[in-house]
Amino acid sequence: MISETFLAFYSSVGGGAIGNMLFQWEQAGVFSYVLPFLLIFALVFGILSKINIFGGKNGNEGKGINIVIALAVGFLALQFNFVSIFFSEIFPRLGIGLSIVLVVLILLGLFINPKNKGWMGGMTAIALLIAVVVVFSSLDSYSWYTGSGIGYWLGYNWATIVGVLVFLGLLITIIVGSKSQKEDKSVLAKMLEG
Repeated sequence: MISETFLAFYSSVGGGAIGNMLFQWEQAGVFSYVLPFLLIFALVFGILSKINIFGGKNGNEGKGINIVIALAVGFLALQFNFVSIFFSEIFPRLGIGLSIVLVVLILLGLFINPKNKGWMGGMTAIALLIAVVVVFSSLDSYSWYTGSGIGYWLGYNWATIVGVLVFLGLLITIIVGSKSQKEDKSVLAKMLEG
């Protein structure tokens, strides 16, 4: 009896009632059109409201213009499938990247003091590296990035780019370290001590 009740609610896609609901939302275009439109509308409206180009002193005078512009940008962005495809590529990867950062933070939290600025700088570097990987792997689905475009160039020259960045990082560390010769500690030792 329990198995009959369970199977009655279990969908063919898997996941039960929530799986059915998400599948229906996908078929209705919620993930391809509604959510990308809301995200673009909210970002454009928020930016226009914050910079207050069309408003007076309190910012409410240009609210109608901001809404019209945000609506136009939101609808124009969805005219072709570029935004929907990009959002379907980047946000699952973003979720994976955030999960990796969270796991690293939890594991490091077991062994280090969170007030130590050196480790937090290292975590920032790891998070930025994950962000770059998420963006470039999401852009990999577009033809202008792969093939003979920038993706090919980056794939061919990645070692040179990393070498130049490491060299610039060492150069900046040496310059910053030479300016602060008041203490005998190195920049790395200062960062690790916090």
